[in-house]
Amino acid sequence: MNSNLVRSVIRKSLFQTGISQTRYISSSSSTSIIRSSSENFVRERSSSNYFSLYRTLSSKTESVSTTELGSASAAKVEAALVKKEEQQKKNDSVGGEKKETSVVVSSYWGVSRPKVTRDDGTVWPWNCFMPWETYRADVSIDLGKHHVPKTFLDKFAFKTVKLLRIPTDVFFQRRYGCRAMMLETVAAVPGMVGGMLLHLRSLRKFQHSGGWIKALLEEAENERMHLMTMVELVQPKWYERFLVLTVQGVFFNAFFAMYLLSPKLAHRITGYLEEEAVHSYTEFLKEIDSGKIENVPAPAIAIDYWRLPKDATLKDVIIVIRADEAHHRDVNHFASDIHAQGKELRDAAAPLGYH
Repeated sequence: MNSNLVRSVIRKSLFQTGISQTRYISSSSSTSIIRSSSENFVRERSSSNYFSLYRTLSSKTESVSTTELGSASAAKVEAALVKKEEQQKKNDSVGGEKKETSVVVSSYWGVSRPKVTRDDGTVWPWNCFMPWETYRADVSIDLGKHHVPKTFLDKFAFKTVKLLRIPTDVFFQRRYGCRAMMLETVAAVPGMVGGMLLHLRSLRKFQHSGGWIKALLEEAENERMHLMTMVELVQPKWYERFLVLTVQGVFFNAFFAMYLLSPKLAHRITGYLEEEAVHSYTEFLKEIDSGKIENVPAPAIAIDYWRLPKDATLKDVIIVIRADEAHHRDVNHFASDIHAQGKELRDAAAPLGYH
């Protein structure tokens, strides 16, 4: 059928319409193919290249299936080719949209995240932490512990933290959700600064850190997860975000300089900050128990991170966060005590996994 169609098209192009009419056949892709082929035939007529044109036109029309041809009419051939062209353009446009919205992953480097699932077989939805980084908080920790300041540095650290609490109380008052969000943006700084400086010290002196680099970075990561949880519960306003930028910029640089001058003082201040955090979350729980703050369902990220039951509530989340803060309190007071004894942190084993 294709051979008969080609012959009829060639006869029509050469003997009936002529070369001048080939420019007016159609603007569609199929007619353009015929027009181009006819003009090529006329140009090559002197060399009698008839069979070359025949093979060229045949190869163009073979892409059209027999069902699309239906009959040997050129109109149906043109319609079929136009339909194919429109479908191809549609597919290209759809493919282009997919390429723009999808994430491009290169397999050249062999880097890809393995398939991770929960214990029940469902897909692990979080990229910010993995199942092996989750844990059950030890809520039996003594919340009433307090380091009584005795030395000058201890008293200076204690009074500094009390002074820092004044503007916090004035700004947030009893909005404990916003207060906790701001607190976590600050609380995640000391562990990162201490871990970074210990890391650089280890590189300079070719010494092990006794596990303290990992312990302090673990603390910073845990505090950051507190923040990620609180952001799910409290959507910060623009001025609160601006306050975070200001406070973090000032506190990071001040704590960095302090840790260089006196790690003992830096850890003591952090310990007292964590004591204040325990107090703030205790007041938060009182507000929930009194009904002033609604005990909403726990965010999904908190349920997976602390391995909470599926029906966990805000109160359960605050309880485990408060337990974490109590652990950080103990770790930093412990680190300050090590320095107070004239030793380095690497001389005492770090409490790894002691959130």
